[in-house]
Amino acid sequence: MKSDEAKRRKLYVERDVSWMYFNQRILLEAARPEVPLLERLTFLGIYSNNLDEFFRVRVATLNRIVECDDRNIRHERDTAAHTLKQIGKLHNRYYEQFEQTFASIMEELKEHNIHVIKETELTTEQEDFISSFYRNRLNGSTNPLFLNSSTRQLDDQTDEDIYLAIRLLRKDEEGKTKEKDYAVIELPTAEFGRFVRLPDNDGKTYLMFIDDVIRYCLPMIFVGMNYTDYEAYTFKFTKDAEMEIDSDLRTGVLQKISKGVKSRKRGEPIRFVYDGQIPKDLLKKLTDRLNVDKNDTRVAGGRYHNFKDLMKFPDCGRTDLKYPAWPPVFKPELNGQESILKLIRQQDRSLHYPYQSFDTFIRVLREAAISKDVKSIKMTLYRLAKDSKVVKALICAAQNGKKVTVVIELMARFDEASNINWSKRMQDAGIKVIFGVEGLKIHSKLVHISTRHGDIACVSTGNFHEGNARAYTDFTIMTAHRPLVREVNAVFDFIEKPYSPIAFKELLVSPNDMRKRLIALINKEIKNKEQGKEAYILVKVNHITDRELVEKLYDASAAGVQVDLVVRGNCSLVTGVPGISENIRINGIIDRYLEHSRIFIFANGGEEKYYIGSADWMPRNLDNRIEVVAPVYDKAIQAELKRIVKYGLLDTAKGRIVDGSGENLPWQGMPDEDTSKPFRSQEELYNYYKSL
Repeated sequence: MKSDEAKRRKLYVERDVSWMYFNQRILLEAARPEVPLLERLTFLGIYSNNLDEFFRVRVATLNRIVECDDRNIRHERDTAAHTLKQIGKLHNRYYEQFEQTFASIMEELKEHNIHVIKETELTTEQEDFISSFYRNRLNGSTNPLFLNSSTRQLDDQTDEDIYLAIRLLRKDEEGKTKEKDYAVIELPTAEFGRFVRLPDNDGKTYLMFIDDVIRYCLPMIFVGMNYTDYEAYTFKFTKDAEMEIDSDLRTGVLQKISKGVKSRKRGEPIRFVYDGQIPKDLLKKLTDRLNVDKNDTRVAGGRYHNFKDLMKFPDCGRTDLKYPAWPPVFKPELNGQESILKLIRQQDRSLHYPYQSFDTFIRVLREAAISKDVKSIKMTLYRLAKDSKVVKALICAAQNGKKVTVVIELMARFDEASNINWSKRMQDAGIKVIFGVEGLKIHSKLVHISTRHGDIACVSTGNFHEGNARAYTDFTIMTAHRPLVREVNAVFDFIEKPYSPIAFKELLVSPNDMRKRLIALINKEIKNKEQGKEAYILVKVNHITDRELVEKLYDASAAGVQVDLVVRGNCSLVTGVPGISENIRINGIIDRYLEHSRIFIFANGGEEKYYIGSADWMPRNLDNRIEVVAPVYDKAIQAELKRIVKYGLLDTAKGRIVDGSGENLPWQGMPDEDTSKPFRSQEELYNYYKSL
């Protein structure tokens, strides 16, 4: 028995290794020939951007653990060191795949008359254009920093940008080098973008990386300095961000590391990516100036880096190389002349973004802002759009005399500044702004609207954010079900007094009791299976890394409960192990929209239970955040939720097998289902909503 338990403990993929597997699925999508060509470049950009954030936060956290010499965290330190080695190996392997995919796409672009050319391939006319571009626009935006003894360290440079490392030579008439200088130029991508479009010629479009534009312009940049030869090599680095506040580590470990690691300055480079052709003397100059040490990841790559800029690759007017437009569908019953608040009081309503328009949700807030029947609005906000219609509606409500309360999370990573600015604007308008709870991120997505004719609540799986609602798949329910609405209101009390003993019967709330309730739901399926009743679990979620829930799903599988999951991101489960996980199947979908909705369905002996909410199955969501998962009672909405999960499990066009191996093989579909034709869940869902 003990050996079985030990075996099961080993059947766990570390969160950060599983994240690498997930990011590779994005890379594999970029390599699919059936994906429109410019969209493939976007996937390469997403892959690169994800990797930057991963190194900035997760790898930084692992590095801090490894460097901490406290004896009491030896296990965590050993695990972190092993994980870093795995990440390094996968990173190098995937980098080769990335370079191959990028080169292949560049060749295919030529077949479609889009040419990305280097400075050595310019015609005379193009040389004149670039020279003029430098004189009239680029001049003054390229400021070299020399790497000599009097120059300060480079570690105060931003890792949002990309750089050219330059070797400057003065040679005599015989070609012998008499003098060398070294310099760095930050590419002015914020002003000019990463790509410069040259004049079209003979039906062909020409583009250049700004890296190559500046390479061509080096003699003009260093004019009057008598250099004879110029060499330039692209490099970038990723810095150590602050340690992740809601890390999966236990609190004691976090405290020890934050106290014990005095050697690592915040913001030191932890990943250094450079052109593999760079001369050794220039490379040494750079690594010395950047304080790159032996624990940091070094990647000798190709000519170009910072590929997140591919997300903004010019479309050149070629809509034929992009996804066809899928305009959001409006639900007719929610977009007529009748009060939408009244419609919600009559029957539970739902919205599924981006297939259905987020503007309908904005209409709910706008009506609440101007309706004489509405007394108060409470809302949680995690991320906000730059020109947020949500906030404008809330400000309008406050100006109309409604009592408006907003709970805003200031620690939403990389959105902190935006959230602070919006908070000030809301406070100025008379909105009561609550800045969350120390030590607990507020990640729940809730609205409570108090009216004279009965209160209303909205529970969502995703941020109330117009931009996200165009790119992320999320689900919102709007209900007047009294017990549920009362508890949503109680969550706002819980946020203001987070450790008060509030008992929730309808909602699953973390860190209150969500973990315990989820385990109870899985245990019920195990018990029902043992009693010969109908038992299965259907889940669509972003991440599953919580060890306790992983173990519990193994228990369910071992008892014969069929567990079918759609998991986009991190997944620590190892499937297909006889006697442990052979009844677990997991599909990971990467497509034009980012899969983000969290849906939980339990057979419950034939009387299915349905839930949606903000929480993934990770320690951070269950222990270190205020999350809410709500039951869904309306039969029509239940049927829609089941359709979403079932379609995900049928997706053979965009799905990949998530089994813990990291192979990411194509998903083969479900047993007893017709798999003769590829099934693409997002397209099928969009067509379904259009047909309604």
